[in-house]
Amino acid sequence: MNRNQVLPQVQLSADAIALKKVDFCAPQSYRGAGFLAMTDMPRLAMEASSLNPGDGFAWQMETHFEDSPGSEPAQILNLALKGRLHLVCQRCLQDCTVDLDEKRRFILVGSEAEADDYPLEDEEQEPLVASQHFNLLETIEDEVLLSLPLIPKHPEGFCEPHATVFGLEDEEEGLDERENPFNILKNMKKNS
Repeated sequence: MNRNQVLPQVQLSADAIALKKVDFCAPQSYRGAGFLAMTDMPRLAMEASSLNPGDGFAWQMETHFEDSPGSEPAQILNLALKGRLHLVCQRCLQDCTVDLDEKRRFILVGSEAEADDYPLEDEEQEPLVASQHFNLLETIEDEVLLSLPLIPKHPEGFCEPHATVFGLEDEEEGLDERENPFNILKNMKKNS
């Protein structure tokens, strides 16, 4: 590819269906932005505790080519995601709003073998295998899923732990009924 060559830039449609087949093998760069509702991302919708109007993610992406020493220029994909969804707070078991604001950088490679050989220590960018029918919608959904907190919870002091979360209900009921296990030993000693 000639360094001085100006590549055409393609504007991606914001339609979720159009994001399922993007030709990242073509010698062109891409730019696009839009909003994806939770209904556009079924795996993410399954994780949500409730589907509220306005929940979803604004996305913005652009690709460009960067010179790579000793090889063809590398195609870079920058992806920004910002939005919210509702998950179950693990402290109080009520709905909890989770806001995400993520930025990712990927290098597009030609094959699975190239992706496997990509250095793991490169924390700035991850490899993605480019194809003529690249599913950008799936990649966006994957990145949101990977960004979700492992243990969603309200900010500190916002909620009280639910009694059943830590077995507090059972303990309070059973404290009066339980007999001290050492009383049996004490009684055995008296009978000897």
